[in-house]
Amino acid sequence: SPAIKSTARNAAASALVVYDSLQLGGLGLSEEAFTYGIQGFQYLLDHGRLKNDSVIAIADFSLPSSQKRLFVIDVKNARLLFNTLVSHGRNSGKLNATSFSNKLNSYKTSLGFYITDNTYMGEHGLSLRLKGTEKGINDNALSRAIVMHGADYVNDELIDSQGYIGRSLGCPAIPVSVHREVINAINDGACLFLYSANKNYITRSKMLK
Repeated sequence: SPAIKSTARNAAASALVVYDSLQLGGLGLSEEAFTYGIQGFQYLLDHGRLKNDSVIAIADFSLPSSQKRLFVIDVKNARLLFNTLVSHGRNSGKLNATSFSNKLNSYKTSLGFYITDNTYMGEHGLSLRLKGTEKGINDNALSRAIVMHGADYVNDELIDSQGYIGRSLGCPAIPVSVHREVINAINDGACLFLYSANKNYITRSKMLK
């Protein structure tokens, strides 16, 4: 409807103001990743899916793993809360993630929009369950045990020694030094967007239509 289109346009325009004011482009976050992220965030919000409507987390997997490519943004107050390293799945690529999958035991990253669920104490300490919202793209996340957790293989020392961080079994793993703060900021019903400039994902995602 025209009203929904107008709301979407307004959201996109105000989103770009936030993108510019926080100088996210200078930190490496692509404008497309941010704009698509806000579009999906707005979609989930409009459908009453988000309990936490003030924060969006975007992992820009078009960037190499040696760059801080996870951005946690307070969209209500236009503040960048965290910008940190995040891993991709071991079968998605080495320095760059180029291959993605929703399949069990693929050990690949699944792109798309997730809603954060509850936390639990697992083998990696405090961990955050993730619900994939896109059918056929990331909706196996819970059965694949795709969670956000801290990992000692996500650190600057590994970048210095080998040029890239360690890889996960498909989970967006983050540095142990910030994992508690990041998880606490986005748990219980926030939007997490795992992005890549991947034509297959972008054309298949109903959230980006």
